[in-house]
Amino acid sequence: MKLCFLVEEQYRHDGMPVEVIRQLTSWGHQVDVLRPGGSLLRMTEAVQASTHDAWVLKTVSGGPGLTLLEAAASAGMTTVNDARSIRGVRDKALAAAIGRSRGLPLPPTYAAARPELLAEIPASEYPLVVKPADGSSGRAVHLVSSPDRLATMVPELAGEGMLIAQPYVANSGVDVKVYCVGGELYATERRSPLHPHRAVRERRIPLPAEVAAMAAQVGAVYGLDLYGVDVVLGPDGPVVVDVNDFPSFRQVPDAAARVARAVLGLARTGRPPAAAEAADASAAADASAAASARPPQQHPADAGPPLKLRARPAQLPVAMGENI
Repeated sequence: MKLCFLVEEQYRHDGMPVEVIRQLTSWGHQVDVLRPGGSLLRMTEAVQASTHDAWVLKTVSGGPGLTLLEAAASAGMTTVNDARSIRGVRDKALAAAIGRSRGLPLPPTYAAARPELLAEIPASEYPLVVKPADGSSGRAVHLVSSPDRLATMVPELAGEGMLIAQPYVANSGVDVKVYCVGGELYATERRSPLHPHRAVRERRIPLPAEVAAMAAQVGAVYGLDLYGVDVVLGPDGPVVVDVNDFPSFRQVPDAAARVARAVLGLARTGRPPAAAEAADASAAADASAAASARPPQQHPADAGPPLKLRARPAQLPVAMGENI
């Protein structure tokens, strides 16, 4: 197959996606790499002239790659993940609205174009977690203890663009990260960015059935095939605090080969946008109902097969760039 990876400058030497690209190349596939942040893009020609089977996006949240991916999708090309789905999770304010409306356990979320507007949040909602709506990799995530503390942080937050604020969910200081790749779920635990002094070694853990069902529902709600979910275990159960398209897949065994196989599978099942939209809507409803009725079986982290989900092909796109 012929694939194009859109890789932001920040990830040019990162194991994900560099190792995936190497794996695909070793299997005999042609992989071109386009650097949206380091190249002059002739938008009107790149999409129309593309002969790739699929485009794959690995960029920062605010990077230019998503624009190019969306242009390819609009021309009926295949993208990994679905370009519309990526937009739905990269804007954290939008992701919160979509998730809450579809029954996912997300905290109540406030959005503000300017940090001083957050002063209108009732004191009863504190402590708050405040972060950029387009943030990634734990950038500029703050635990704000009181309205007075928020007031002192306004200058620091002023350059972050749209912000979201959510009431802090009490937890042990350990986050659970669930990865979905190739229809399988893997869970790890790691130190929360809100608790930097907590001594926690990142490691794979058994995946509780309740968390597994919720992670499967996340994929259905947002229309993602390759994704990660950040979960905190609060006093009332697991809560979704973030969703990432194409994450690092750290601690996933043989991650490069698993992700490479998933990309090839999605590229081979690419469909026109209209068909993809109808099929995704049906699959999302089925997956949500199945997750509620029959939570996936728990598997230990160090024994037995990972949890398997029903495959759900996504709409995908195509591009051109440098041959690696």
